[in-house]
Amino acid sequence: MMKTRILGKDGIAVSAIGLGCMGMSEFYGAHDDAESLATLERALELGVSFLDTADMYGRGHNETLLGGFLKGRRDRVALATKFGIVREADGYGRRIDTSAAYVRTACEASLKRLGIETIDLYYAHRLEPGRPVEETVGAMAELVRQGKVRAIGLSEVSAATLRRAAAVHPIAAVQSEWSLWSRDPETNGVLAACRDLGTAFVAYSPLGRGFLTGRLDGTEGLAENDFRRLSPRFRAENLARNQALVEAVKGLAAAKGVTPGQLVLAWLLAQGPDVVPIPGTRRRAHLEENLGALAITLDAAEVEAIGRAVPPGAAAGERYPEEGMKGLNA
Repeated sequence: MMKTRILGKDGIAVSAIGLGCMGMSEFYGAHDDAESLATLERALELGVSFLDTADMYGRGHNETLLGGFLKGRRDRVALATKFGIVREADGYGRRIDTSAAYVRTACEASLKRLGIETIDLYYAHRLEPGRPVEETVGAMAELVRQGKVRAIGLSEVSAATLRRAAAVHPIAAVQSEWSLWSRDPETNGVLAACRDLGTAFVAYSPLGRGFLTGRLDGTEGLAENDFRRLSPRFRAENLARNQALVEAVKGLAAAKGVTPGQLVLAWLLAQGPDVVPIPGTRRRAHLEENLGALAITLDAAEVEAIGRAVPPGAAAGERYPEEGMKGLNA
């Protein structure tokens, strides 16, 4: 039986581990729709009910892929998607638009690609500099009143911004990067603000973009268009320090008799019942390995030891290249 967790005061029940679908469309090399669909099917078979996408993943491809998959399965899935990042025609460049007008336009486009009537959880993917969060959340709240959205989320926001947003409408979830090598939510007040407000925390990239699984030792062998080739944390000047962190994780995992990836997911799950990791994968084998974390019990001493092995700020390099840093902790 799949364990469940609740997203905020809106009470949306989701599987304790969700599935991030971004890599099914881009950023991690060539995509294979057939394998992605098989992975989605296997996820449902194993009880995963929380799928995460965004309109900018594959410039609409990801939502379209999920839209086809959801036919006949809509009642089995809590679906999250996002708006706000507007991609340039080619490459990694982007701008951010969270105006009220764009909120409405983006939602209609997502509903059409997904082939559904209501989005379960709708996130502002990033917030536009200078745009009052009250305007954005006010427009999102109107979508809730219209029945087009069930619950509202924000991604990569500061504690102060979250509190301002929650004064306009309840925020069911904050989605930000959180893993052993990206521990900002613990130190910047966001996690504490979520708990004050009854907002769930959805952790993306909980495996450190695959690095914390111990299967990567750099960018050798990655596809030429793999995003990680641009990531500062994978660059030569940072790699040795980050590899040492992974070696510590591997040692702890071996002692526990689990894989490194399972250990770091179990560590996140142990942070509280309001935390939902959404590791991304497009392969069934990795999906099944990730879900094995649900069977791992960590006592307080183990949680503390894992946290000491990779303390806050230990990872070398920024989380994203310069273009990707836009809108973080807004």
